[in-house]
Amino acid sequence: MFSRVVLISHSMTLMKIKRTKRFTSNAFHLGLDKLGIENKSAPCFQNLSYDEIASHERSNGEGLFIKNGAFAVDTGKFTGRSPMDKYIVEQSPSKNNIWWGQVNRPMKPETFDKLYKKVTTHFTAAGVIYVFDGYCGAHKSTQKKVRFITELAWQHHFVTNMFIRPTRDELQNFQPDFTVINACKVTNPSYRNERLNSEVFITFNIEKNVALIGGTYYGGEMKKGIFSMMNYWLPLEGIMSMHCSANVGPQGDSALFFGLSGTGKTTLSADPKRLLIGDDEHGWDDEGIFNFEGGCYAKTINLTEEHEPEIFRAIQRDALLENCYIVPGSHEPDYTNITKTENGRVSYPIYHIKNHKKDSKAGHPTNCIFLTCDAYGVLPPVSRLSSGQAQYHFLSGYTAKVAGTERGVTEPQATFSACFGAAFLPLHPTKYADLLQKKLQKYGTKVFLVNTGWSGGSYGSGKRLSLKVTRQCIDAILDGSINKAHFYKDPVFGFDVPKKLGSLSAEVLCPRAGWQDKTKYDETARKLADSFKENFKQFVRSGFTDYSSYGPN
Repeated sequence: MFSRVVLISHSMTLMKIKRTKRFTSNAFHLGLDKLGIENKSAPCFQNLSYDEIASHERSNGEGLFIKNGAFAVDTGKFTGRSPMDKYIVEQSPSKNNIWWGQVNRPMKPETFDKLYKKVTTHFTAAGVIYVFDGYCGAHKSTQKKVRFITELAWQHHFVTNMFIRPTRDELQNFQPDFTVINACKVTNPSYRNERLNSEVFITFNIEKNVALIGGTYYGGEMKKGIFSMMNYWLPLEGIMSMHCSANVGPQGDSALFFGLSGTGKTTLSADPKRLLIGDDEHGWDDEGIFNFEGGCYAKTINLTEEHEPEIFRAIQRDALLENCYIVPGSHEPDYTNITKTENGRVSYPIYHIKNHKKDSKAGHPTNCIFLTCDAYGVLPPVSRLSSGQAQYHFLSGYTAKVAGTERGVTEPQATFSACFGAAFLPLHPTKYADLLQKKLQKYGTKVFLVNTGWSGGSYGSGKRLSLKVTRQCIDAILDGSINKAHFYKDPVFGFDVPKKLGSLSAEVLCPRAGWQDKTKYDETARKLADSFKENFKQFVRSGFTDYSSYGPN
């Protein structure tokens, strides 16, 4: 595709990059020496403008500009997060709060200290340093000040897109609550001696308010790292943190869209009839809902202007493409080419979405939508959940892998991710479920389950529900017309399914009706129901309300 080059030397930086107003002579001016980065000679750039970032990216040779001015980079062998290399330092008092296990792996304090020394030594000798200071959280009362120290201009670009950009006045005397040091070129060769997974590390020290990234260039590690920390801080303060998108209608009626990758969370919240609050990470406090971020991070696979016009048009100057195929000689992306990865991404500031909500917040949500891509083809396009069912499906976080997406996957496989984002939960999932339950009850928010997957059969025999059908279901939820429908109770899953919804007939809304082989449908539905039950056993424990009775029969 195109190559990534290493950082240029200090002298070449000064020769090739025009000195800017945000230029700092060395790291001491920003207090990086207090972190152990005692680099007196390297130029240190803080909160560059987009034009300045583009100049650095071009001079450093970090990627290429496509025809419309967006910048494209290749993140090397890591085209997604590396969850097996994510750690939290095991120490008091935070260790008593953490949900230890496969999601949150412990790291010894002495191992962290060794890596910290390695990373700060690397930056002390670096030829150039980029520092971005910004905010996470649109509500002033609960937002966190975050700092990112990076060694590549495009990584500075990424966080400039993704976080809330401060004014010049706000940068004066900026003191971060949490710092991420991204030393992507640093690895840990002695990882076996420390019983770690690989030479890559993404590690969080909650007590020291710092995280380290080493061995991976993937931008999403920075974004999701801060999201994980928000998921630690806010719930302990009684504030709900959520892996969801959100939008708001003309009457101020806001909606939340929960869903795992590939379920349509970003696409369905980008609605021309409503204002986008955010596409991925939100909080819910006593004032209402609010975006954590200042940008969006969308998948680009098979992206077209016809089907996803808002996202397609957001890819313009200042947007950043990750691992997208660029047609040689044309400087044009081909989003259907997945030679590099199916996880091609684009990062862009939220104002690239024309109908975004400028303050990135809204009142308490009227509706909450759980999105799932059911490759078994047994869940209806839309169903209404009771309060107990909402907790059950929130904790389940179901979607399905389809055949061919991974080696050895020959038929649909149920995938469960607690709270629709288990990979980013430092606390036990029931902590978030308790908070959600209180919010739903207090503000009367209605909850629906929407299937964006298959109908008329499983993957391979049925057909994927069209975006048009899904939009009709979403529109009926948002305009309230679904509340006037007549419902029947699904005999296996127990939730309420509308008999008719606008122009959608019973054959579309009732999944069993669309299957030619009814016996096969019953067998498949029971198989999925059993998967739900098996997964939910982990949440039946003392001290927490048992919602298992609200699952499949």
